[in-house]
This record gives sequence, structure tokens and C-alpha cells, in this order.
Amino acid sequence: MNEETLDEILDGRLRVFQKKRGYRFSLDAVLLAHFVFLKAKGKAIDLGTGSGIIPLILATRFPHVAWTGLEIQASLAELANRSIELNCLQNHINIVHGDARKIKNFFLAHSFDAVTFNPPYRKINSGRINPDKEKAIARHEIKGSLKDFLQAAKYLLKPSGKIFTIYPAKRLAQLVSLFRANIIEPKRMKFVFSAVNSDAEFVLVEGRAGAREELKIEPSLVIYDEDRRYTDHMNSVFTDLA
Repeated sequence: MNEETLDEILDGRLRVFQKKRGYRFSLDAVLLAHFVFLKAKGKAIDLGTGSGIIPLILATRFPHVAWTGLEIQASLAELANRSIELNCLQNHINIVHGDARKIKNFFLAHSFDAVTFNPPYRKINSGRINPDKEKAIARHEIKGSLKDFLQAAKYLLKPSGKIFTIYPAKRLAQLVSLFRANIIEPKRMKFVFSAVNSDAEFVLVEGRAGAREELKIEPSLVIYDEDRRYTDHMNSVFTDLA
């Protein structure tokens, strides 16, 4: 059996089960969870939830929102459920084992106020595919691509519903094109840089179903300073989540 770790996040407020050698959540998920903003009660879903890290964080930030996580890998869905029970969040988060490409088999149309996802973004024919199956599926477009996730989001979102995602900055043109192909308009955007003198690494985007064209570009976030330590801005992300 694959060994597991039990990791603390948010200054120990949350504990998360993860595979020691399998797929583990990365900083991308933390950045996305911090970027999400919801005003009121409602229903939200995280597509490709993995170990459930995004719903776990957001259930603490927005306790009046009912969260669902959809995960195609049974082993990760099981880990997510165990983390939910450990953190006593059974009344706030529901994990569904299923495929986002077959979204109609699991949920009714227009049944969620918000959708989040950190999709696999490495093309199948680009670079070496990780021999670990969990990691390969989570990182490569093997069982779901940005297009698949956005089509699922279009089906799930209520009118004027919100979508939040993180994606490589170099593929921003594709992201915006697919947003609009699914009648989702980008409304808020933040670029993430590894260092102050590097190219943009990621882009965080909030979209709204059926909205008019108007985009707010927020101040960029730089992760590391010149000594490869987290910047004050990045440390404030962790503080704000906690």
C-alpha cells in the first residue's frame, strides 16, 4: 500500500491526507483558493478536486457555501473523504467520484452558483508523462482538458454564475477563447510570477456566465524574493487563508 502523509495547512487549522509518492497538491491550489471570492450562501463545486484541498480551504473561508468536489480517481476521492471527516467538515463538503466529461450523469444543469478547477494543463504529446498514474492523470490532459472542464462548468453554472481557475500564463489566449466559446466572460484576472524578473508563470481568472465584456486586471503576485524566500505578498496569502 502506498504510504501516506498527514499534512497541516492554515497554521494547523486543517489536516490533509496525501499519498507520500503519489499525487500531492501544489502551490497552484493554494493560490486559486485565495483568489476565490463569494459573497453569500450558495452551492459551489470543484472539478478534479484531487485530495479535496480546494474545498477544504474554501469551506473554512466560506462556511455558508455548500461545497462539492468531483474527482475521477477513486483513490484520491477516498483520501479527500477521509480528510473531510478528520476536519469535521462532512456537513460542508460532499465528494463525488466521477468524470467531468460525463457531467450530466452526476448533476442537474444550472445547479451551482460557482465552479472552481485547477485543470491538468500538460498536453499528452508534450514531454515525458509521469510513470505514476495518479500524477499523470492530475497533470496531463489524459482524462480531461481545459475544454472538458469549461464545458462541464457551462452546464453546471446558474445564470450569472462564477467560475474560478488557474492556468499557465503562456496559454492565456486559449483560456480566454474557450471561456467565450462557452459563453463565460473573463471578469477578473491576476498574473503570478515566480520571481520579480521572471516571465509570468500562471494566471488566475474569474469568469461569469453570460456577462458583458469588462475585465479587471489585479496587481500581480510574485512568489519568491531574490533569496528564494516567500515574498511578503505571498506570506499574506497564507495569512489571509488562515
